[in-house]
Amino acid sequence: MILPTSQLQRFFYSHYFFGGLRQATGVLLPALVLSGLFGWHAAGFVAAVGAACVAILDQPGGPRRYGINGMFAALCLGSATTALTGLASSHLLAIWLLVPALCFGFSMLTVYGKHGGLLGFACLLIMTLTLRTPLTLADVLQHTLTSFLGGAFYLLYSAAAHRLMWHREEQQALSVALFATADYVAARARFYDIHLDLDDSYRNLIRRQALMTEAHQAARDMVLREQPRGTASHADRLRQGLLNLFVDMINLLDSMVATHTDYATLRRALPDSDILLFVRDAMIKLSANVAELALNVARNRRHRVRNSVKAELRALEFELQQLREGGMPHSDPELYALLVQVLRRLRNMARQVDRMADHSVNPFPPQANPLRANQSLNRFLTRQKWRAGLLTRNLNRQSAHFRYALRVAVAALLAMLVGAILAHTPLVSTIDPGMAGHGYWIVLTVLIIMKPGFALTRQRNGWRLMGTLIGCGLSLLLFSLVHNPYLFLLILVACSVLGYSLVQVNYTLSAVFNTLFVLLIFHFLAPGSNAVVGERLVDTVIGSILALTCSYILPSWERNTLDELARALRAANEAFLQAGLDHVHAARAARSADTADAMDPGEADVRWRLARKHVHIAFSNFAAAFYRMMDEPVSRQRHVPELNRLLIQNHTLASQIAAVIPNLALIDDEPDGIRQALAATQDALAGREASPPKVIETEGDYAALAYPLRQMIKAAQRIEENMQALEAPPAGTAAQARPAMTA
Repeated sequence: MILPTSQLQRFFYSHYFFGGLRQATGVLLPALVLSGLFGWHAAGFVAAVGAACVAILDQPGGPRRYGINGMFAALCLGSATTALTGLASSHLLAIWLLVPALCFGFSMLTVYGKHGGLLGFACLLIMTLTLRTPLTLADVLQHTLTSFLGGAFYLLYSAAAHRLMWHREEQQALSVALFATADYVAARARFYDIHLDLDDSYRNLIRRQALMTEAHQAARDMVLREQPRGTASHADRLRQGLLNLFVDMINLLDSMVATHTDYATLRRALPDSDILLFVRDAMIKLSANVAELALNVARNRRHRVRNSVKAELRALEFELQQLREGGMPHSDPELYALLVQVLRRLRNMARQVDRMADHSVNPFPPQANPLRANQSLNRFLTRQKWRAGLLTRNLNRQSAHFRYALRVAVAALLAMLVGAILAHTPLVSTIDPGMAGHGYWIVLTVLIIMKPGFALTRQRNGWRLMGTLIGCGLSLLLFSLVHNPYLFLLILVACSVLGYSLVQVNYTLSAVFNTLFVLLIFHFLAPGSNAVVGERLVDTVIGSILALTCSYILPSWERNTLDELARALRAANEAFLQAGLDHVHAARAARSADTADAMDPGEADVRWRLARKHVHIAFSNFAAAFYRMMDEPVSRQRHVPELNRLLIQNHTLASQIAAVIPNLALIDDEPDGIRQALAATQDALAGREASPPKVIETEGDYAALAYPLRQMIKAAQRIEENMQALEAPPAGTAAQARPAMTA
């Protein structure tokens, strides 16, 4: 797969590559020092394994404090796992009991989310690699100590790297979020291209929004974790600059999602008009500006982005003037108001992008009240909680985490059995459990591929097989063409860096480089022998078959979680609307100086923004689960049309709420029609009978509220209808494998 130049630039300036370089360096250094300087090849391998266990928790884009805590936990648990596995490795019964037990226990750590899953996998990795060579009792202490020292080295090395490069890491995390925002703007521009299918554009938009939400949260956790303190120090100025850029990026997102445009109506009403063309071109330019700004942030360059959209905006103004003179405000007032809103939104977006460009070049003023700002912004951070009760509550068959852990344990047991058979090792007459040959690699393949969800496991399975096949082919070509050991070493280091860097970007390429890395290590240990290439390919295929087969053992289908995620999304939208109304009341009270019973405007604004963040996260969770379900067997899908409509209507509702609230805050009081529309939306979301108004006021300042309010009521009612439909048995199989997103 050849990546475009822009994508290569994104990658090599991103925290993915920087983090991969840091991880590869920290893992390889102990091995190179012990093996190259002292000739302790075995000790170098063990130290590298210990460092690799800790490096798994050193993920790019996360908060430094959580990374250090996770690496310390991996060091302690990994060392204990090494000791237990080493003691059991020379006893047949012990190892056959211990490995499935550890697989089950560490897989249960997925109840603690992403970091828990990484910690569990790190311990399982070091367990599997310890199985490679049975240890005597005298060797266990030395092996464990060497592994511990390798992990401790990586922990100290990574902590020092984070300490020295904190600003670079925050820049890279912010640049990834800016790139995701640029991609989202480009995805929205597709809707104004009449030659592109609306359904495909909508699917693309939802995926882009999910990726953007994840990138924004990662940047939020990095940038807001260490905020400016209001001093004149160089570090404080750097923090202030990144904070201002982050706030600008969020404000740009507000301008984009402040309304859900009826694109189908626009295409029908204006099929031959240049208006849609001008809007599309303006958004593409703004997307390019944000992407260029993101690249400058990643490269630590201060360069003013110049790609003006003034021509498109003036052309739009001229087109609207022509429509106004043609009588559209009277013949079709809602369509005209919609076009005016599009123009206003483009102006706001252009101003925000210009402001971001200015902030990337000019000095940054300090905050007026940094302490208060820090207290407010801290509420937007992700909190990681490790509670024993969460683990014990999931020790039952109904828990998806319990079922996943059980699948992993069974798959590991089967992998050991197949490995023992392939190694021609009698299962009961020898103390060697068969791990030194094929067994440990098959177990490792199973652990790498298996994921909590069926769709994720199948997806990872295909990526792993393809990457291994390509990596084995490239290794044979490399071994036949290259004979210089120093060149081999250089390629090995490069493969290690790229393998770590690409694991979150392109898993297939990551598997290619990881396969090359492993085969190069075996080539150093046994030069001239290519048999290991075929062995690893066979072992990977066997492990993939076992992982996919065991995915059908007590599977956790996505359909079982979608109802709960749909309820969470509706609740998030309900809370979003209520927080917005509180924000409106607080703004009005501040203008009238009547603060007796009103919330503080600053507090109301923070709650409104926090509720908006929760809506984005809930929507991304629901959309991701829905698309994972669509990758599962058709027989395991249910209520596809209803879930699809819930996806659309919740997105519409959140967008219209974001459009209505700022306009409501500008008027002193809403008339009866608007008040009834808001009440009807709240009633529908709460499951009560809604009574929409017959007429919504459209005079003066109320003109911008009529269309979004009608869409809010309609979306809330359809959400309630489809939520009720989820309780009924599905009408049939999920024949709608690609549902229409505009239904």
